[in-house]
Amino acid sequence: MRRKHALRRPKDGTNPDDHSLASACRYEAFGRVMAALATKAEFIESCRDLTWWPGPDESWHIEWRDGPFASEVAALLARHPHATGRVVTADDVSAVLEVRGVRFELRAVDPMGRTEVRSRPHFWRLAEALDTTRRTTARHPWEELLGG
Repeated sequence: MRRKHALRRPKDGTNPDDHSLASACRYEAFGRVMAALATKAEFIESCRDLTWWPGPDESWHIEWRDGPFASEVAALLARHPHATGRVVTADDVSAVLEVRGVRFELRAVDPMGRTEVRSRPHFWRLAEALDTTRRTTARHPWEELLGG
C-alpha cells in the first residue's frame, strides 16, 4: 500500500497557497484594467505601441506612445465600474493607480492629451472609418483600406 504525503511547508514559514492567491488577484486586477481600456475605443485608437509587462514587485506596468496623458487614463480607470481603483499619483507622463490592491504604473511617452487627439483632423479613427452613414463625395477611409 502506498502512503499519501501532504505538501510540506517551506522552512521559511511561507504558505505556497498564499503566493498562488496573490498571483490570481494580480491577474484579476490586470484583466479588469485591460477590459476597462478595451471599452474605451478612443484610448486604444489614439495610442501607438501599447505595451504592458509585470513588475518585479507584483505590480503591472502599462506604457503607450501618443494618445492621452497618464493622468487622464488613471482618472478614467479609477471611475470605471470594472476597474474601480484609487489614483496614488498622476501627472502628464506617469501615474500610479491601485486596483484591487495591485499597483499599476502608467507611462505615456510623448502624450498629446485627449483634447489634442480629438482635434487632430488628420488623425485616423477606426470609428469614423467604419461609419457608413456619413455620405460624402469622397471615398470612405474603409473603402481606401479595402480597395473598394
